[in-house]
Amino acid sequence: MKYAFSTLGLPGTPLAEAAALAAAHGYDGVELRTHPEEPLHPGSPATDRAAAVRAFAAAGVGILTVAGYARVAAEGPDEPVLAELSALIALAADLGAPFVRVFPGGGTLAAVEADAIAVRRLAAAAPLAERQGVRILLETHDSHRTGAAAARVLDRVGHPGAGALWDVLHTWLGGESPARSSRELAGHLGYIQVKDVASAEDLTPLGLGRGALPLAEAVATAPPGGWLCWEYERRWYPGAEELPGRLAAGRAYLAGLVRAAGKEAVHAE
Repeated sequence: MKYAFSTLGLPGTPLAEAAALAAAHGYDGVELRTHPEEPLHPGSPATDRAAAVRAFAAAGVGILTVAGYARVAAEGPDEPVLAELSALIALAADLGAPFVRVFPGGGTLAAVEADAIAVRRLAAAAPLAERQGVRILLETHDSHRTGAAAARVLDRVGHPGAGALWDVLHTWLGGESPARSSRELAGHLGYIQVKDVASAEDLTPLGLGRGALPLAEAVATAPPGGWLCWEYERRWYPGAEELPGRLAAGRAYLAGLVRAAGKEAVHAE
């Protein structure tokens, strides 16, 4: 397995520093939160993109994902969403990142309507993503928080340029077991995003293994050679302990789960 963490846990941190932290603690990649609050986003100039590529290459760490905020099932015209998807795909291609993260964002729409909107937009954007060597990943989140809900959309899209990002917190909040999430997302899975919290009522981020999420069960379903990405949501919980002090323990915890599941842990030296 390969290991990454999200820069959501390092709000505003310079990219060279994030890359160095990943290298120092045995992580193979980093999921980049791409938002105007952060050092890199779809509006960043070519010089900033090139600098990011150099920083991660120097650290020997990959850029796993451009974690964007496009909402593919949201109400409204398609054109602004498709333009946002195109910009995220271009950024990922410039960075050499294989994935772009998007949200459903269906809000209060009926499921049948939200599904239809998401299918139409993903089907339009997936061929562009594939041509750029990128895959758009629909995160299990908000209006489509379970694997079953995400799969409803992706089964209809039916294109290799679109897949799923399995956020274990949201499938759990949706009442779906890891075994079922894995079955529903089979054939669509890009990678698994892990985290831990005390309860459904208290989502303050905790160190991995210190909360209530069924992480062992989720990791046991992970395809060998795939990615596990730790999303520690300190950006939304500034009172939480800082992430750098937890990185070594988090990496060790995930590796222990991988070993217990009988999967070989592989780290790119």
